[in-house]
Amino acid sequence: MDEDRIAQPERLGRVWSHFDVAWEKGLAAARGWATEHGHLLAPLDATHHRYRVGIWLKNARAAARRAQGLQQRQSGPSVDSWSGALSPERREQLEGIDPSWCPVRPVAWQRAFHLPRLHLDEAGSELPTKPGVVVRQGEDLGRWVRSVRLGWDKRITDQQWMCRHILGITPADENEKPQPRRTQADPWAMNTPAAKQFYEREGHLRVPRKHVETVLSKDGGELQLRLSAWVSNQRSRAAPLSTERAEQLTSIGHAMGVAIVKTVSEAVGGVSRTGQAGQGGGHRSDGATERRSDGATERTR
Repeated sequence: MDEDRIAQPERLGRVWSHFDVAWEKGLAAARGWATEHGHLLAPLDATHHRYRVGIWLKNARAAARRAQGLQQRQSGPSVDSWSGALSPERREQLEGIDPSWCPVRPVAWQRAFHLPRLHLDEAGSELPTKPGVVVRQGEDLGRWVRSVRLGWDKRITDQQWMCRHILGITPADENEKPQPRRTQADPWAMNTPAAKQFYEREGHLRVPRKHVETVLSKDGGELQLRLSAWVSNQRSRAAPLSTERAEQLTSIGHAMGVAIVKTVSEAVGGVSRTGQAGQGGGHRSDGATERRSDGATERTR
């Protein structure tokens, strides 16, 4: 079709390709969002004049990566379709808005890195290291910086280099890192030596309710333990202790060990008696036998 025939329908407002119209609409929204925010690393829920520019950019990046993958396989025999791949012309349009619109790293990381860099360029001050100090485009810069410093070993090498040499972020010292959360085994490891210390000093394990036992921790510090509650829990616990822990308590003091063994025996014996009661004698309404206390049986009517 010659150019004159193409121009005639266009003068009448005819749309040759709805895909082209959709692309131009998304490109205009992306250009407007970049003008407002200074980049094209939009989060997924970003909008511009109610247009979902974040989703549009996500789809454009997927199309760009598909085109890149097809180009790498182009040298050999391939039957892959180029459908859904981003054309070089459209990629150039987006690179004209922001050259880093399609980063190699995840967009969330690149955006989190880009916002502190903008803050340094515009404010000229140091980055915050605590949450709630500086919020930029909905992102808490201090929270992100803190997560990078505490999780330094989890970052790949080039991310560490970028954070250190471009943003001036350094890994957190050992005294800045939060203490690891205690596991269920920690109270046992702390209270067992405390109970042994109390028994060797007092000769029994009848710990007063408000008593606080002081023991030394592994790092040389002092620990204040409410020993009475722990001892009471071991004596009245519903679930039986493991054999290893029961032996540890027995080694502390005979009274403590006997109490634990008695609790376990009663729990096991109660289950056995209950099971025997359910399986033993009983009665039926049609005249079965019942077992008497002396071992004889009598017939019921």
